[in-house]
Amino acid sequence: MERNGNIVRYTADEIEAMIARGEDRTDWARVDTTAAADIERQAAEDDSALPEGWERAAIVGLPPRKEHINLRIDTDVLRWFKDTGKGYQTRINNVLRAFVESRRHTAP
Repeated sequence: MERNGNIVRYTADEIEAMIARGEDRTDWARVDTTAAADIERQAAEDDSALPEGWERAAIVGLPPRKEHINLRIDTDVLRWFKDTGKGYQTRINNVLRAFVESRRHTAP
């Protein structure tokens, strides 16, 4: 186990051992007995439908490392992102990534 602030990282072997000891909170019996139709129905009832073309923005594998910088952002823009809740810095990064990717696809 590796701890970095509030983030704890486990290896696959450590996770398997935790599951074997019953230390996870997943109801595996319920998961195993849930029919595919029920899963599809639950997904359809989800409030947050995926936007059109979401698969083009998916990153396969590990995302690139992040770099610590200081960035000046207009107060109203920062407030809007903060008002969306925890993870606002990740959302800012995602918006910037989407912008960069849109430009990469249109570049000659």
